[in-house]
Amino acid sequence: MDRLLRVYKLHQILRSSRKPVSMRELQAKLECSQASIKRIIRDLRLYFEAPIEYDHDANGYRCAANGEHPFELPGLWFSAGELHALLAADKLLADLQPGLFEGMLTPLRKRIREILAAGKSLPKADLERIRVLSMAARQGQQKHFQTIASALLQRNRLAIGYYNRAKDEHSEREVSPQRLTHYRDNWYLDAWCHKAQALRCFALDAIEAARLSESTAQDIPSTELDAHFAAGYGIFAGPATATAVLRFTPERARWVARESWHPRQEGHFLPDGRYELSFPYSDPRELVMDILKYGPEVEVVAPEALRREVVARLSAALTRYTG
Repeated sequence: MDRLLRVYKLHQILRSSRKPVSMRELQAKLECSQASIKRIIRDLRLYFEAPIEYDHDANGYRCAANGEHPFELPGLWFSAGELHALLAADKLLADLQPGLFEGMLTPLRKRIREILAAGKSLPKADLERIRVLSMAARQGQQKHFQTIASALLQRNRLAIGYYNRAKDEHSEREVSPQRLTHYRDNWYLDAWCHKAQALRCFALDAIEAARLSESTAQDIPSTELDAHFAAGYGIFAGPATATAVLRFTPERARWVARESWHPRQEGHFLPDGRYELSFPYSDPRELVMDILKYGPEVEVVAPEALRREVVARLSAALTRYTG
């Protein structure tokens, strides 16, 4: 039986018994030696502050009441593998978004490490073996994250100050948060903008101020949110207006055939080994950037407007390099 499971099992035995439990009975139920039982009791006392007492008159152990309430192990119980997975997830989040949840997760991280320390037979959780490379994350996303997340989950409106980089404009808005989206190493807030009377997507690093409002947020049905935000390509919202058809070289097809570009994409190999991928989109800006990164390994087949846009970008890039 796993060391941590024995800790949990011993607590259950003492918790459910109306009288002190003898060492012999604990050995039989936990299938371990007297020395192991004593180590488990020590772990419960040390790491969980369990009020386990030895009753000399009854020659057994019991779990004393903690005030008016019986002692309980804190929180949910996890196996060793689940605890390591939690620590790994914490490491991933810490490296992906440094400082974002630091204050909130530090106590949880400390408790997990204490629980793991109780199982000395477990391998060391060497989290430096997990490496996360974040290539395009923008700074400042954690500044108002907690306020925004609280408004989202409590269903309150938000008063925000927002900087529109494309237009180089600052504005004040009241929004009803609908969803938080993590996309390409950056966070976005999908919200109903009461100023525009429409759904909008706000980059968290462009939110300059955020204040929780006492007004109740306006709820938008999930189907309407999906129709608005998920129909287009990438982070750009809006109903799909065209279908992109791309053909990749046989060499690049080995990778692209396994990639997910859009929930409604369709793809197939051509007789010459090329791979044809098609999917709907609305705003072409992000799509054009993704196409350009493949250089000569992709060709836009349709629509003609998208093909012309890619050709224009390639021509402009070549002009910049050739002068």
